[in-house]
Order: sequence, then structure tokens, then C-alpha cells
Amino acid sequence: MADWIAAQGLPPYRVRQIVPYLWQRPVRRWRDASDLPQRLAEALHREHPLPHPEAAARQESTDGTIKFLWRFPDGAAVESVLIPEPRRHTLCISSQAGCAFGCVFCATGRMGFGRHLTPSEIAAQVREVMLDATLPRPTNVVFMGMGEPLHNWIGVDTALSILNAPRGLGLAARRITVSTVGLVPGLEALATRPEQFGVAWSLHSPISDRRATMMPVERKYAIPDVVDALRAFRRRLTLEYVMIRDRNDSPDDARALARIALDLRAHVNLLPLHPGGAPDLTPSPSSRITVFAERLRRDGVNVTVRRSRGLDIAAACGQLRVAAERGGIAP
Repeated sequence: MADWIAAQGLPPYRVRQIVPYLWQRPVRRWRDASDLPQRLAEALHREHPLPHPEAAARQESTDGTIKFLWRFPDGAAVESVLIPEPRRHTLCISSQAGCAFGCVFCATGRMGFGRHLTPSEIAAQVREVMLDATLPRPTNVVFMGMGEPLHNWIGVDTALSILNAPRGLGLAARRITVSTVGLVPGLEALATRPEQFGVAWSLHSPISDRRATMMPVERKYAIPDVVDALRAFRRRLTLEYVMIRDRNDSPDDARALARIALDLRAHVNLLPLHPGGAPDLTPSPSSRITVFAERLRRDGVNVTVRRSRGLDIAAACGQLRVAAERGGIAP
């Protein structure tokens, strides 16, 4: 932008006027930037138009959860989910169209891999929510939408800077969490960044052979290797654990999970399987989740039992895109 301003023969202070409209105070069109001269706004529109993904679908749950389906010019479609809570407004964003890792409980994993998102496409999911005056401004961002963030490390690395930088969206690093199935090279790269981004490991089974039946990534990056990579982090770690009836909710599973959590000093989030994500799997009953959580607590593990959000909409990862492609969702 500085080079372009100089080429126009304009004073350098115009850069300081323009850049905040990208992320800090985003505008939908350059003409909405009220302190820019009309001729400059028109030139920016011609040569640097502000791209926007199409809002292809939107669903709102009775519990306040809002799910968006964004479509990019090449037809790639991804989802974001806004979860309003009393003290925070969390936006779950996507890093890929589809996913290559085939977790059996995930609708996105079942659709296969499309492509990586660019850094601007990742950050645009936050920007679009900020542009809607009817929505609360996101206070927290989690990379838990479609795709495996560390598979798209080049795009996610830059997107993290946009989200965190004072001249970008300005979110504190501790309010940004990267969730991964456990790609060791990506974890090693993330560990070199100085910011204290949160890290969440999608574990879902603490026993290697059982995990491999649900998450094929286990065959390449096994639990002990991921644990070794996570030890490099000097920040809070979270273990994400979807509770699936008779697949990962036994006393043996609880004991093995406790050993890993205590080794990493990690917090455990127990999440009931969203019934729409995998029609052939069954969520663990609430009574069994309660017993499982108590076993972990007795072993000294910090545990939170999450509740499923958006049960009355297509809120499980990938569901809204699948429904839209089948013609079952109107914009």
C-alpha cells in the first residue's frame, strides 16, 4: 500500500489513513471510509477492491449459535460458527475447504480435501462478522472449523499474524486457539512462534489402536510422537475429546486419558458427539460422560464438560455445506 500511494504521488500519511480500514475498522467498500477523498476511494476501488466471500447461507439456533456458509469466487465453500456467551463471543473459523484426514466422526472429514484457504480468506471470516452491525464482535477465535490448520501452515501462520497484530484485528494471542489432530511438523513450526497462542489437540482416544480406527492420522503421527512435540509448548494445552458411545468412553479410556493429560499438564474438554456429524455413531449418554469426567477429576485432571451447541441447526463441522450442496438450505 505504501508503494502504491507513493506511485500515485500522494503523501505518506494516506497509508496511515487507509490501513486501519482493512482490519481495525473494516469497511465493506472504500467509499465507506469517510475520511478518504472521493477520488482516492474510487482509485482504491479500481485497483485494490475489497474482496468479500458470498454469504451463501446462515442459520441461527435457539441457543444463540449462528452458523455461516461462505462461498469464494472459485466456488469453494467453508463454514464459520459464532457462539455468543455472557463473557465472550467465540468465532470458530475454517482453514481449508474440506479436509484430508478422514476422522470418522466429522462431516468435513468425510467430504475429502478441496483446497487450502489463503491467509486473507481465513481472516475474512472474522472480518465479515465484524462488518455486520447486528452481530457481536468476536472476542475469541478458534481454528476448529473445516480443515486441519497445521496442514495449511503457510496460510495459517500468516493468518495468525493478521488476527493478532495491532495493525490487524488486534486479538490477544491468548484469545486465539489452534486446534490440530496432531501434525508433528506443524506443531514444531507453531512452537517457534513467540506469541502465546492456545493449542488444542483433537485426541478423541488415548489408546493408539482405537484412535487409529477413528482417526487415520494416528498411523503417521502416533500419540507418543505428538506428546513429545507438545512438550515444547510453554502455554496452556487443551485436549479435545468427543465422547462416542462404546468407542472411547470406558474406564480404561479414562485412565489412559488421565495419564496423557497429567503428563502435558493439559485441560480436558469433553464434548458430546454432535449427532449430525456422523449418523452411524452415537453420542455417549450424559450419565456416562458424568462418570467419565469424575474419574478424570479423581486422578487430578482439570475437566470441562461442554454442551453441544446448535442442535437445532446444521452446526456440526461440515453439515451446513453438505446440506447446502444437497439443496436443503436456502441463503
